Amino acid sequence: MPYGADPIGYLSYSADGRMQAIGTSRERVVPSDPALTTEQRSALYQTMFAYAGTFSVEPGKVTHHVDVSWNEAWNGTDQERFFQIKENTLTLRSRAVDPSSGIAAEYVVLWEKVTSPH
Repeated sequence: MPYGADPIGYLSYSADGRMQAIGTSRERVVPSDPALTTEQRSALYQTMFAYAGTFSVEPGKVTHHVDVSWNEAWNGTDQERFFQIKENTLTLRSRAVDPSSGIAAEYVVLWEKVTSPH
């Protein structure tokens, strides 16, 4: 699990066809100084993901058309996710190369719907 047992993040889809996703490990170390060392920047980078762009939907599949990403290799790519919705949970499945190991893996991410407190 590249982001730990209980990662945190947000995934948003808007009516105008745009999307954005960001996620991090809950175990990230908080640096004591805002001037990060190279090692601290690397550790923070390795425990997060973020990307945004447009999206298209087919039955059981959503494709994220990436415009900007934490990983430059994703810019301009289409990231396919197979989905299932059950009550307030969106399950996304995908196959991708793990950027930390270079090994192909299946990812399963569960997103729970949050509502605004306002």
